[in-house]
Amino acid sequence: MSSVYDGALQDLIDELGRLPGVGPKSAQRIAFHVLAAPRDDIERLAGALAAVKQRVNYCEVCGNVTESAQCRVCTDPRRHGSVICVVEDPKDIMAIERTREYRGVYHVLGGAINPINGIGPEQLRIRELMGRLADGNVEEIILATNPNIEGEATASYLARMLGSMEVPVSRLASGLPVGGDLEYADEITLGRAFEGRRRVDPPRPPSTPAPPTPAPAGRREVDGTAHPKG
Repeated sequence: MSSVYDGALQDLIDELGRLPGVGPKSAQRIAFHVLAAPRDDIERLAGALAAVKQRVNYCEVCGNVTESAQCRVCTDPRRHGSVICVVEDPKDIMAIERTREYRGVYHVLGGAINPINGIGPEQLRIRELMGRLADGNVEEIILATNPNIEGEATASYLARMLGSMEVPVSRLASGLPVGGDLEYADEITLGRAFEGRRRVDPPRPPSTPAPPTPAPAGRREVDGTAHPKG
């Protein structure tokens, strides 16, 4: 279907429509807002967009966003470096920080295990997490992946990986809605989830079933029940 607009305006609508959560109508509304806004406002917006791509990188320790080699959380001496909260994305850190309940540090995986989308453990920052445990100074790992299928699968995988490290592993409490994302949870719910976090133990290998007990002499088993002769 051809558009009634052409040139730069339609290009802007098309590009805005590629952003997450922005549909065709929203893209058109934003484009016309840009068209009507003062030039100075739009130039500031364009400058901010260019600057974020030029200056913002990822923390070399935890993977959070930063303009320096390390983020503010990692360089804050008031944070407890012995507790690491594992999250999927940097935006999850912002959600947790709003609770003011957590004073440890973070580790960003960069996503969650999702075989359908071709994301396996190798594509996540799991190796970097294991490297942070090598010095023996970590006293607790909190798994704060999202409470959906991918997040739960990632948490289970990490629990197995961390099972041999002799470091307590906990999972946020179930106050979070199943299938939801951390970034959309309110501060009270997230705070209670931290307070009620539970320890996660690695799954145990299945035990070998005991062999069946033979029936006594003179008896036979039918459907698992022994009967006397006669």
